[in-house]
Amino acid sequence: MRRSVLLQLARDSIAEVLEAQRTIDRNALLETHPLLAQQIPSSVNIYLERKLRGSASSGTSTSSLLEDIIKNAKRAAFEDTNFRPLSTSEYLDCEVEIILDTPDGVISQRDPAILSTV
Repeated sequence: MRRSVLLQLARDSIAEVLEAQRTIDRNALLETHPLLAQQIPSSVNIYLERKLRGSASSGTSTSSLLEDIIKNAKRAAFEDTNFRPLSTSEYLDCEVEIILDTPDGVISQRDPAILSTV
């Protein structure tokens, strides 16, 4: 199954930190997906074994959806004071959820772990 652009952006944001390199082409994403330029508040939740592992929200957004998701994904993975920073193995096993607070209502998407444990 293919990931949505928003979930892929959240995963890529976390991977940037784990790999210590910038890989997200912001200009290309904004050109291809103009919705990412809008100001839409977001939340990113990370789950391990169906339990919350990190969370970050913007409340009200003064930046683009693109920057908001990047910031919240990194904060949820590495700066949530209730948890230690996410490790690479946890990243591969975690589920990522994005919640958008749009004028039309709340939209939620959840992405399964990259590696499935059977």
